[in-house]
Amino acid sequence: MSTFLLEIVTPERKVYAQDVDMVIVKGIEGELGIMPNHIPLVTPLRIAPVVIKKDKRQEVIAVNGGFIEVRKDKVVILAESAELPADINVERAQSAKERAEQRLNAKRDEIDFRRAEMSLQRAMNRLDVKQRQS
Repeated sequence: MSTFLLEIVTPERKVYAQDVDMVIVKGIEGELGIMPNHIPLVTPLRIAPVVIKKDKRQEVIAVNGGFIEVRKDKVVILAESAELPADINVERAQSAKERAEQRLNAKRDEIDFRRAEMSLQRAMNRLDVKQRQS
């Protein structure tokens, strides 16, 4: 089976760089499954787990927004932030989730609401990825 290089890059570091069989992401238009020789594409990503299929195994990485660029033999995910399951601190993610929920319930101005909503999505994404690893 053919593969392609997948790179997940944040402003701080390269989080992932390996040959894979398939990657599944959530774009703004819905879920995308990318396999070797996919048509070229650039699209924004939602805050969601990225599922990587490689050698009949599956890995999941928490990706918090960004863009995916698909080329014939390479896929690059430029993420605002990304975490491998081993790097996720469950207690910290749970605290962030609770703080975001409190801010959402406080019903302040629109900017605060949107920031709290994004913070909640990031925390839930991290908890989801960590749970899938277990």
